Amino acid sequence: AVKEDYKSVEDTTGETFTEAEESYLGDNESYVEHLEGSSSSFQDDYVESIGKSQYMETPVPDAEEAEEEVKKKISESFFYDYTELASMPFVTPDSNIPLDLLTLYYTGTWEKGKERRKKERHSFGYDCRKRANLQLLDSNMVLYIAGNQLILLNLKTKEQTYLRSSSGRGIGVIGTCTHLFILSDGTDLAYAYVNFNCDGTLLASVGGSPDHTLTIWNWKEEQPLLRTKAFSQEVFKVTFNPEDDEQLTTSGSGHIKFWEMALTFTGLKLQGSLGRFGKTATNDIEGYMELPDGKVLSGSEWGNMLLWEGGHIKVELSRAAGKPCHQGPINQIMLDEGEVITIGSDGCVRIWDFETIDTADTIDETGLSEIEPINELQVDKNVRLFSMIKMNEIGNNFWLSQDSNGAIWKLDLSFSNITQDPECLFSFHSGAIEALAVSPLTYLMATTGLDCNESMWTVQGSVRLYDFASKTPLVQMKFKQGGTALAWVPRLVSYGGAQVTAGFEDGVVRILELYDPKGLTIFVGRKRVSDADIRLKQVFKPHTSPVTALAYDRDGEVLATGSKDQTVFFFEVERDYKPIGYITTPGPVCQLTWSTAS
Repeated sequence: AVKEDYKSVEDTTGETFTEAEESYLGDNESYVEHLEGSSSSFQDDYVESIGKSQYMETPVPDAEEAEEEVKKKISESFFYDYTELASMPFVTPDSNIPLDLLTLYYTGTWEKGKERRKKERHSFGYDCRKRANLQLLDSNMVLYIAGNQLILLNLKTKEQTYLRSSSGRGIGVIGTCTHLFILSDGTDLAYAYVNFNCDGTLLASVGGSPDHTLTIWNWKEEQPLLRTKAFSQEVFKVTFNPEDDEQLTTSGSGHIKFWEMALTFTGLKLQGSLGRFGKTATNDIEGYMELPDGKVLSGSEWGNMLLWEGGHIKVELSRAAGKPCHQGPINQIMLDEGEVITIGSDGCVRIWDFETIDTADTIDETGLSEIEPINELQVDKNVRLFSMIKMNEIGNNFWLSQDSNGAIWKLDLSFSNITQDPECLFSFHSGAIEALAVSPLTYLMATTGLDCNESMWTVQGSVRLYDFASKTPLVQMKFKQGGTALAWVPRLVSYGGAQVTAGFEDGVVRILELYDPKGLTIFVGRKRVSDADIRLKQVFKPHTSPVTALAYDRDGEVLATGSKDQTVFFFEVERDYKPIGYITTPGPVCQLTWSTAS
């Protein structure tokens, strides 16, 4: 058992059970919580909506309760004004600071009083490690989160539309519906996952740390129906059973949990039962899928599939000779056209026969059963597939996939003689951007950061260049170390304005040059994407810790580099960078600026 199995939680009756007791004492002793003050009309509405069921014996509320339950329903024609909800910039009174002093570039309009201004904006960001951060609105439009912006991207025109968060802070999770509604008090700080039931009438949400609250919503009325603590540690995912809205599943750190909406004498409640791993090692469960007959198929950290029945592992599925189904965690499992699809951190998509999985059983005390995939696709090396959605293209079997190493892929899963190769549609930094520099000559900018390669569990780096006027990523160069500092080389040194100086985590400084690979001419001004490339011009290692600052003097004759190792090195800038000397500082260097008299 894991640590959280012994943490206590309380239900509304005041009785206390541990998670372990909940798992082994049975469903009737599961901790549950009914919303304080929530009316039983929600329960009646829910029972009515599901038709004939075991819950039809709902007690009729007395007259006093019925009077309290009269609530103003939200009209179907009601819409919120997004501009009144979204966070906007503001200035203090009498500051004389223009409201648009700092402008993000986007396609759209911004209204100030009667004045209407048109601006150009574009986002090059993507929270690629946020779960299920790729959703499909229609055949051409996808949406995803980048910081505090919800980005709607037209796949054909590449145009972006933006919805800013109401608080100005980061967005936790996304789900798709047809209207804008506001759901309050479902979690303390941030939502971790949301899921609609099949007919779209109910919404399940689970909160992140510290509360990990599971809430069932009548979202059209902006009302919570049921709420309980899902688990004592991180919960990754919550979903309704596609065949039965009264059943849900949650999974996360060291657990999977099976839920039912049960009508008790005190009202409709959520009852949860922890899955029992038995002889199988307790592990984090990222991907799972409810099967039509009530079983649940989940992944595991080591890449095998686990078939759950009655809260226990019925069988563990592996490939022949003990080979795992995936090399590493399985992050998503789906049922499509009678076949099971799994995607994993190994960058593979595999197709399995549903009947073979559904009827699998153990043949010996190992608890294992062997299975081989029908088809498989290796997307690319250093790809970590995190989620996948099917595109609505008649006659094609195209999917969009989220790569947590910083990309969005288009995959063809037709597995025919005309199957298209995987196509990387967009590429991003997969970690924190540590530095940005803008060209003094033209509309170019460079970024570098700590790009986490989760396939190899290492921190790597890249320098990426963009033409922000045409909203075009130009080119990138990858490195084994994370990038930590950037400076655009002055025109006095590089007349074409095509050189960038980059510092890295290991104390190395690299001089990079943007050029035209066809003629090896220096890149000046605007070129097509295919005409841009980067080459390494020079490299040297002045520091023993991450480089934190780079600065050229006014005449471009000296480069200063600062580091966390409490030193500043100086280099004479000629054809090659020649060291002059260094000084020590009382603490780590954060920033370098030359005085105007230097």
